[in-house]
Amino acid sequence: MTRRPDPWPDPWPAPRARRPVDAVVTLPGSKSLTNRALVLAAIADGPSVVRRALRSRDTTLMAAALTSLGSAVDPDGEDWTVTPGAFDRDASVDCGLAGTVMRFVPPVAGLSTGAVAFDGDPHMRKRPIGEILGALRALGVAVEGDALPFAVRGRGGVPGGTVVVDASASSQFISALLLAGARYDHGVDVRHDGKPVPSLPHIDMTVAMLRAHGVEVDDPLSGGDANRWRVAPGPVRAADHLIEPDLSNAAPFLALAAVSGGTMVVRDWPRATTQAGDALRDILTAMGCEVGFVEEGLRVTGSGTLLGIDVDLHDVGELTPAVAALCALAEAPSHLRGVAHIRGHETDRLAALATELSALGADVTELEDGLSIRPAPLHGGVFHTYADHRMAHAGVILGAAVEDVLVEDVATTGKTFPDFAGFWSGLVPA
Repeated sequence: MTRRPDPWPDPWPAPRARRPVDAVVTLPGSKSLTNRALVLAAIADGPSVVRRALRSRDTTLMAAALTSLGSAVDPDGEDWTVTPGAFDRDASVDCGLAGTVMRFVPPVAGLSTGAVAFDGDPHMRKRPIGEILGALRALGVAVEGDALPFAVRGRGGVPGGTVVVDASASSQFISALLLAGARYDHGVDVRHDGKPVPSLPHIDMTVAMLRAHGVEVDDPLSGGDANRWRVAPGPVRAADHLIEPDLSNAAPFLALAAVSGGTMVVRDWPRATTQAGDALRDILTAMGCEVGFVEEGLRVTGSGTLLGIDVDLHDVGELTPAVAALCALAEAPSHLRGVAHIRGHETDRLAALATELSALGADVTELEDGLSIRPAPLHGGVFHTYADHRMAHAGVILGAAVEDVLVEDVATTGKTFPDFAGFWSGLVPA
């Protein structure tokens, strides 16, 4: 998929917030929820509607992938209708930089009677996928290759059964197998063997959505064994989903209130959710902000001073770039721990953050599983993003507080937030 030309200069001068920013924002839907809903709708027993679906590069790639397999996805309008179809053809899947496409679609492709080829952007070939491909082979799927590009040769069904995986690099390894597991002859019994699984809220999200489709799931939270998730074989009922706003995408906007001493309200913030971004409430409170629910959603008010924090982000690693940017602006040292797994995300986020924060004057020590950040005067410069939307979020947060920060490839934010730069500029006039 070719990305649309970006109307913004590269590198992009991140606007400085010269006064407190007070705003109410409506954010696009969750990418994680949208892509899980699309996968389940594509293998359901009838049409489903994904309401308020996120329209971004990652979700349009998922819609295109499922359409290529044989389902019909109508992405016109805010609500997307998905009609399951026969997976009876050869297909090519462009993963782009979408981990959910690269990991969630191969288990579905095993149900096809065709050969399904997978590839993506050059950097995507570095992201881990071998654990899933090995698991699919163990479950009876024919797979050629151990990394992008690879191919799945469907046989019209998958035996399924028990499989052991090491999901310490990504919770998506488990979610991927669970999402398609009900359509396997014997379901799927996934057992994790390795270091603790990161980003557990994302697995909880997968389980909740499976249950919404009538799928029987045993998991640790329902009294099952630790590190074991079982999906029983059976139909996947059609079900409509109302997509929540993407709470991880809220990070730069809430951070804007924190760094400017202003107030930001994110509309429709759910009171209960499986999204990892909900942890921002506790993180920002610990950093000195006033955080609470109001009628419209969640309100964050900055105090004008950012406190240092010592926090384990293992379950919410995707928040690390935005939190690290805030820590670089704090008045006391911070320690971010438990996120060794984010070295395998769109880029090695720990190395990238250490490099880019240091280039702007921050005092950063890169650790095996995190970062230690101490107060230091920051200055302008180019903040490189490594084709990583979360790195771009970190860059614009710094730019709101520091003169002359230039964010390289701000268009990469289109992965989960179309026209992010335009939206941000409207909040922070240059």
